[in-house]
Amino acid sequence: MKIYLIRHGRQCSKLCNVNVDLCEEGYRQAELLGERLADKGIAAVYSSDYFRAVQTAETANQRWRAEHVVMPQLREISFGDMEGLSDDVIAERFADFKVRQQRMEEDLPYPGGESAGDVVRRALPALRTIAEGPGPAAVITHGGVIRSLTAWILGMDLAKVRILGSGLENCSITELNYHKDSGRFTVERFNDYAHLEPYPQLLRGSWVDTEN
Repeated sequence: MKIYLIRHGRQCSKLCNVNVDLCEEGYRQAELLGERLADKGIAAVYSSDYFRAVQTAETANQRWRAEHVVMPQLREISFGDMEGLSDDVIAERFADFKVRQQRMEEDLPYPGGESAGDVVRRALPALRTIAEGPGPAAVITHGGVIRSLTAWILGMDLAKVRILGSGLENCSITELNYHKDSGRFTVERFNDYAHLEPYPQLLRGSWVDTEN
């Protein structure tokens, strides 16, 4: 069974993990996503309960017309004390943490928040539930969730999760196959955003430079 892990569209704030709506570009990204997967026979749509994920799912699903289920377990990794702050404030206030994070020697939780391992423990049961349901399935979630689950499936040390893409594009596709005979997932592609490449203004490089 195919499962498409999809990062939500661009939100209307650059502050860290605030629960806000999509911006105009985010809705356009979601429309292009819907067109990209229009011939894949999407049978079910799942999303986190954050506005940006729900709105991405609803917009893309105008092409798919599948049942949409909201799953809070698919929320973004908790950035804890960083949430609601701007990148420059985070860089100054959490400089020591950022240095340790870049070393990738341990699966660090964000100060007051979650680690990649925490995300796997929260989101993996939801992914297994999705895998036992109708498919192909589109799962609209968040960059931290996609990286953490992909790293776990690949058997990576979760301390090195940030190796997986310096910046996941909004509405990019990470494709999994679930093999019911073995209960295993395989990663077929990661951070595929070919549907956005003709539109440079929709790419993350035109909006932000770094990810937390």
